Amino acid sequence: MAKILLLPLRLAVGYGLSPRILGYLAIAMLVLLRITIGFHFLSEGSEKFRDDNWSAKPFFANAKGPFANDFRQMVWDYDGATRLDKNQTQIVWATYRNQIADHFGFDEKQQAAAQDNYIKAVDQYDYVIELNANAVQEYRLGLDRIAKLDADPVRDGVTSLGGQREMVRKELRDLISATLSQIDLIWENYETAQNQLATDEQLASRPPYKLVRPRLAMMDTSVIDRIVPYFDVIMGWCLIVGLFTPVAALAVGAFLFSVFLSQYPPTTGPGSSNYQLIESLACFVLAATGAGRFAGLDFFLHLIVRKVYSPGEAARTV
Repeated sequence: MAKILLLPLRLAVGYGLSPRILGYLAIAMLVLLRITIGFHFLSEGSEKFRDDNWSAKPFFANAKGPFANDFRQMVWDYDGATRLDKNQTQIVWATYRNQIADHFGFDEKQQAAAQDNYIKAVDQYDYVIELNANAVQEYRLGLDRIAKLDADPVRDGVTSLGGQREMVRKELRDLISATLSQIDLIWENYETAQNQLATDEQLASRPPYKLVRPRLAMMDTSVIDRIVPYFDVIMGWCLIVGLFTPVAALAVGAFLFSVFLSQYPPTTGPGSSNYQLIESLACFVLAATGAGRFAGLDFFLHLIVRKVYSPGEAARTV
């Protein structure tokens, strides 16, 4: 009778008789949680592979909070300095013109056409810069102003002054965004035009040649955009099948926690980063409990580990 009366209390505080021992229900929930998070990451990675235009750029560019500047610096050419530098742009385009000719083995006629595409792209670039000359000049002056504000330690300790600095940044981004978008379109059209010069036979033997943006930092979106889809898929499968679960869960948890920090403090609504924080903490639970040993491949790997230890040590590691 006592057991029946205490059953509601047992359910309220945890069904297992000891908090150190996971019951079957707790194990089942851990397995379900692991597979759910794994499927989430697998689907996200698969979607990124299908979307040729996916980029982490908007995510980093819209970062806020105390780490906002660090995240923004991970956006390729965040301030537009490279794209607004005609000489540097010409060097990149000319190098690409020569590389794609070698890639496909262009004949003289194709090389001449590639040069025409290069000249056309430069002319379009000059037109965009001339058309937006006032905005470009004002933007460059604004960058100097931002640099002075960043160098002022007083503003970091005053909320209103810090807000003023962010407002100036936003105004500058709004000012130059149209110009940079037009320049980005020239980059894309230039890449497309050069690849269209290849014959069907050349395309059959060689894939289209990408116009890779010049590396401006050791780790920016030009690198991150290529890594993240693979990261999502690999970590997703590891969690689903329970392989190296502590490592995978820690990696996923750290990744999600960085998302939370990029939008700190979080807001309410669909765009809130609280969702990433919750899933991050769930991943840390999976890592701490070794959830891959339950209905996962880590169970078999753990058997090997147990054989290395003495029976007493093995019992303590279960």
